[in-house]
Amino acid sequence: MPIESPATADTALAAATPLAKDRIPSSGSIVVQFILTGIIWGSSFLFMKVALEGISPAQVAWSRLVLGGLTLGLFVALRRDPLPRRVKLWAHMTVLAISFCVVPFLLFSWAQQHVTSGLASIYNATTPIMTAVMAGLLFRVERLKLVQIAGILVGILGVMVIIAPWQGLDLNQSLVAQFAILGATACYGFSLAYMRKFVSNSGMSALVFSFLNIGIAAAIMLVLTPFIALTPVALDPWIIGSVVLLGCLGTGVAYIWNQNTLRAWGPTRASTVTYITPVVGVGLGILVLGEELSWNEPVGAIVVFLGILLAQDRIHLRRRSAAA
Repeated sequence: MPIESPATADTALAAATPLAKDRIPSSGSIVVQFILTGIIWGSSFLFMKVALEGISPAQVAWSRLVLGGLTLGLFVALRRDPLPRRVKLWAHMTVLAISFCVVPFLLFSWAQQHVTSGLASIYNATTPIMTAVMAGLLFRVERLKLVQIAGILVGILGVMVIIAPWQGLDLNQSLVAQFAILGATACYGFSLAYMRKFVSNSGMSALVFSFLNIGIAAAIMLVLTPFIALTPVALDPWIIGSVVLLGCLGTGVAYIWNQNTLRAWGPTRASTVTYITPVVGVGLGILVLGEELSWNEPVGAIVVFLGILLAQDRIHLRRRSAAA
C-alpha cells in the first residue's frame, strides 16, 4: 500500500527496522489486527477510485500523506517516542519519503483513472518481485539463489499474462497506466532495498520509522501544494469519507497494526497479508464499483504469487534421504 501503501512493502519496511521492546498485544488481538490490515490495505484501491471522482490524482496523494502523517504523528506524541538526531539518517529518510511514498502514490493515483481498482491491487502484489530484483541486482544487499531468479522470471511471466499482449499493444492510456503502476512497485522495491542497505541499523522504533517516512513525504507535499493541490474539487460524503479512510487508516493506523503483527509473528508470517489485499481489492471492485474481471487477470495473479513464493525462497524441494 502500501501501500498504494502496499502490504508487502509495509511489512518489509518494518522488518528492516529494529523494533523497540514494546508490550505485545494478545494473540487474539494480533489476529484481528492482521485481518483488519489486509482489509484496509485491500480497500485502499477502492478509496482511491472513489476519491478520484471529485479530486485530482495529486490531491489524492497529497491528502493521504498529510492525513497519514498527522495520524502517525499523534501516536508518536502520545507515546513520546524520541526522534533521531543524526542528519545523515534524516537525509536517508528523505530519500525514502520520495521513493517510497511521494512518487509511487502519485503514480498509483494517476493510473487508477485508467484501470480498475481490482487490477491495481493485483499489480501491487508484484512488489516482492521488484524488491528481489533491486536487492539482488542494484544494491547487492543479498545474493540471489537460482530459485529466486526463477521466481523473478515467473513473476514477469505473470505480469505478461495480466497485460495480455495477445490482445494487441496499441499503447493506449490503459496500458500506459499499467506500466505506471509497475513503476510504482519498482519504487517500492528500490526503497526496500535502500532501507536494508542504509538504515537497517537506525535504532528507531517501528512507529517512529513509519512516522518519519510518511511525515517527511507529507511535508514535501505541503511544500508542493501551490503546484499540485490547488485545483478545483467536487466533494460529497463518499469522496470525503474515502479520503479520510485512505489517509488516517490506510496510511496511518494500519501501519501500527502491521508493526504489532510483525513483532508477534515475525516478518515471514506477517508478510502473508500480501495475499489478502488483492482478494479484497478485486472483490470490492466487482461488488461496489461493478468492475469486470478478465480471465487473464486472476490467472496472471496466481502466476505472480507463485513467483513471489519462489523469489522469497519459501518453496523448498526436499530430497528423501537414502537409508543407510
